[in-house]
Amino acid sequence: MSEKRNMDFNSRRDLEIIAGLIPEKSRVLDLGCGDGIFLRQLKEKKNTSVLGVEIDQDSIVRCIGNGVPVIQGDLNDGLDFLPDQSFDMAVLSHTLQETRRPDRLLKDIVRIGKQAAVSVINFGHWRCRLQVALKGKMPRSPQMPFQWYDTPNIHFCTLQDFRTLCKELNIKIVAEYPVSGRYPGMTRRKPNLFAIGCVFVLEAAAE
Repeated sequence: MSEKRNMDFNSRRDLEIIAGLIPEKSRVLDLGCGDGIFLRQLKEKKNTSVLGVEIDQDSIVRCIGNGVPVIQGDLNDGLDFLPDQSFDMAVLSHTLQETRRPDRLLKDIVRIGKQAAVSVINFGHWRCRLQVALKGKMPRSPQMPFQWYDTPNIHFCTLQDFRTLCKELNIKIVAEYPVSGRYPGMTRRKPNLFAIGCVFVLEAAAE
């Protein structure tokens, strides 16, 4: 779950949004942290206390080389080793669709973090819909560059699907930050159709 995270950080608008949401000197957990560049920048620029969780051994080595503490772990196995409310912000970016049970992972991250920042890729983007409708083929995009047969993505969803899942899990959506492509105005008005992705800020809803 590391390949996309190890892409150029500056090309990832969702990570820029997440970085802007994180207060100085806060405790940040990054699930599927890749090479740790994102956490290193948070540590240097915002004096945050950081921890990454990553499964890929090569990425873990790079993470350590970047001065970022990291735990080797598979997000599919659960996060029981992390205490409740032990981080101010739990981050999950462009990773949810690669996990076997996104619902269980979402419940875990709002348990561990006082808040969670989750960025999702929008399978409901109009270009994706058009590729299916006109070409009859599984869509590809800069956010989903793989072929259907070699993709790590196993659970595609739209922004509306994600909202529905949060409601079913009793997870509160505190804020939404759609990531625009070519049409920022239309993205603000109809994000499920025009956003290439979205950053959701989540909290566990009150019992």
